Amino acid sequence: MIEVYTDGASAGNPGPSGAGIFIKNSGSVERFSIPLGMMENHEAEYHAVIKGLEYCLEKGYTTVSFRTDSQLISQAFEKEFVKNKRYSPLLDKALELSSQLDLFFMKWIPSSENKSADELARRAIRLNEGTEE
Repeated sequence: MIEVYTDGASAGNPGPSGAGIFIKNSGSVERFSIPLGMMENHEAEYHAVIKGLEYCLEKGYTTVSFRTDSQLISQAFEKEFVKNKRYSPLLDKALELSSQLDLFFMKWIPSSENKSADELARRAIRLNEGTEE
């Protein structure tokens, strides 16, 4: 099973944002830092999951387990509902993408277990700001 760790981060709320995606696949790893532009932190968290799902579908991965340190994200997936209607389109897109996989899990993990994705998301903020070399 493919393990996908995601994190979204913003420097300000809203502010320059980024997505970090760390994928474990049969002993190999893939890392992505994706600048997202100006948005709120919660939006960045959703975009990180969406980008991760799009990548998995593009690569033909069919059985994946996503890990996030965002309780908002994990609860929204579990309930297929979000209180703040502003995030509904993002949740809907993520659910639609996840439904294209044969097997999909979303699991909440503590931040201490999501350090790789967090570092990638913070790097993406710097890329977004043009300060990364």
